[in-house]
Amino acid sequence: MTVAQALVVVLAMVAANLPFFTRRILFVVAPRAGEKAFGWRLLEAVTGYFIVGAIAKALESRAYGSVYPQDWQFYAITFCLFIVLAFPGFLVRYLWRQRKA
Repeated sequence: MTVAQALVVVLAMVAANLPFFTRRILFVVAPRAGEKAFGWRLLEAVTGYFIVGAIAKALESRAYGSVYPQDWQFYAITFCLFIVLAFPGFLVRYLWRQRKA
């Protein structure tokens, strides 16, 4: 595994979990109601997927000179992988029971 590949994997893991650890909508606007809705977190995760994909495409074109063309199957698999990488953040935010002091 090259450094660029490891960077993309780590960046994908961070980008997938980041929406679950911040309260700001799209990392800029604080919600008025207090807690951010799940739809906003999903939108941020999809945005992170496209940002990581653009970075991966740029690194691939820089390393090999051209980008290998991909079909829809590639994007379906990588999106599912991105959702799996987001599971730790989802687990902490929604499934982990917090003890009340």
